[in-house]
Amino acid sequence: MVCRQAQKSADMGFYNIFDAHAHYYDDWFDDDREAVLGSLPQKGVCGVVNNAVDLKSAAEVIACAERYDYCYAAVGFHPENLEELPDDYLDRIAGLTTHPKVVAIGETGLDYHWDIPRELQKRVFEEQIKLSLDLDMPLVVHDREAHGDVFDLLRKYRPRALVHCFSGSVELMREAVRLGCYISLGGVVTFKNARHSIDVACEIPPDRLLLETDAPYMAPVPFRGKRCDSSMIVYEAEKIAALRGMEVQRLLDITAENAKTFYGIA
Repeated sequence: MVCRQAQKSADMGFYNIFDAHAHYYDDWFDDDREAVLGSLPQKGVCGVVNNAVDLKSAAEVIACAERYDYCYAAVGFHPENLEELPDDYLDRIAGLTTHPKVVAIGETGLDYHWDIPRELQKRVFEEQIKLSLDLDMPLVVHDREAHGDVFDLLRKYRPRALVHCFSGSVELMREAVRLGCYISLGGVVTFKNARHSIDVACEIPPDRLLLETDAPYMAPVPFRGKRCDSSMIVYEAEKIAALRGMEVQRLLDITAENAKTFYGIA
């Protein structure tokens, strides 16, 4: 596909930027967290969903949501954070979801890149899927080198799911859409070797696309390898808008509305 030039540059006043997935409790923000979070609305950011990976980070994302009006929280256990999983973790997560700014269960899922017992991962992922259904809440899914098992469980339960930082093929994206899932794309779409992400960006139905940073990770070009924050979504929005031949602000408006719809944010 021949790309058009994006219509504006990143410093020309874009707004309605919604970051569907971030981690602002990460150590990388320890020196200036309040300054970064305090500055984002002036940079056009209208919403951020901060995703926990365990109970400690769940408390932190809720505290952040209480402090900043535009921030929301997702609570759950990430597959890399299962070493000290409490026996009552599901009850404790469920208790946290009563907070008015907790909008999803997550992030949870499967990660086969690391040597983490797969049966444990699958059990905990399945339990959190069931919890999201019991509570009628959205589910934020982590899928790294585990497409087969992740999608087996999504097909089995059909949760209202967002597959974040999507790394699959166009065919897998179409399967996700058939299952009722949303897809979020991040800074990877700006990388030179991001063939799958570029293809998905071109082909995904616009009402199923969200934008994310996974901050502080996965910064887009020209910041690759540096710390990421939600204002950098503009760079991936420019790339996707160019691929799709549309105005950047229009893409930001659509994806912000999609994020609010998925998370149930008024």
